[in-house]
Amino acid sequence: MSISLEKIVLSQLNELHDISIQTFEETFANQNTSENMQWYFENAMNIDCIRKELLHPNSYFYWATHQNQTVGYLKLNFNDAQSEMVLNNEAFEIERIYIKNEFQGNGFGSELFTLALRLGSEKGYKKLWLGVWEHNQKALAFYKRKGLVPFDQHLFQLGDDPQTDILMQLEF
Repeated sequence: MSISLEKIVLSQLNELHDISIQTFEETFANQNTSENMQWYFENAMNIDCIRKELLHPNSYFYWATHQNQTVGYLKLNFNDAQSEMVLNNEAFEIERIYIKNEFQGNGFGSELFTLALRLGSEKGYKKLWLGVWEHNQKALAFYKRKGLVPFDQHLFQLGDDPQTDILMQLEF
């Protein structure tokens, strides 16, 4: 199976907002309270926040499509768009890599990851980093299989629940 990437543009803001909420909820709702999930959607993933991210000149959003169906999306951050300044700014960040539940298990996540590496490489990077919730065993295992190694951690606030993200990196 093969996916293609298409850059997401401002006129697709509502669709991006919808898939952002859908995939975040699919991934984390079963391990968090509905109140904390709702807090996150209202405070960190509202339409204005997504618009601001989409308009940042060093953030890039891409649709992942397969046979004319959106299967997920990717968000990459470079330079000052990164959520944290880590690794001496020598790496780029994969902030979001989400595949809808119905399309998981088909290799789309691996393809999206490979495309992210290519896009980073085209910009001159040889290193990437990302954060993964310590309880997201599926994602942790995926990134370990891809060769990423932990290097630090940070707090991710989800409502009234301060959660620990494992920061991982890959030199490629």
